[in-house]
Amino acid sequence: MLTIYGIPNCDTCRKARKWLDANSVEHRFHDLRVDGIDKEMLTRWLESAGWQKVLNTRSATWRGLTEADKQDLDETRAIDLMLVHPTLVKRPLADSGESVLIGFSEADYASLKA
Repeated sequence: MLTIYGIPNCDTCRKARKWLDANSVEHRFHDLRVDGIDKEMLTRWLESAGWQKVLNTRSATWRGLTEADKQDLDETRAIDLMLVHPTLVKRPLADSGESVLIGFSEADYASLKA
């Protein structure tokens, strides 16, 4: 089953969920703040999309990090940061178990129905 990872008050997450409901795509929602994430999830997402695409450097959480936290970023550091601050994961992240979509695009989500 498709899982949408995000936060409930994220406009883009709401838009994606609304599109999925309107198009009868079965899914479940995973609240990053409440339900958290683990290293296995992150590793799978990074293998599929790369850490630079999964790490949200435009988020309020990112802006709230110290400069020391933001320095010397590589995949290992990005994983560590996202495990401590799950809202650093770019949203919404749709995981079908076979593929990962990051962000929301009707065209990309339409491919989930095929």
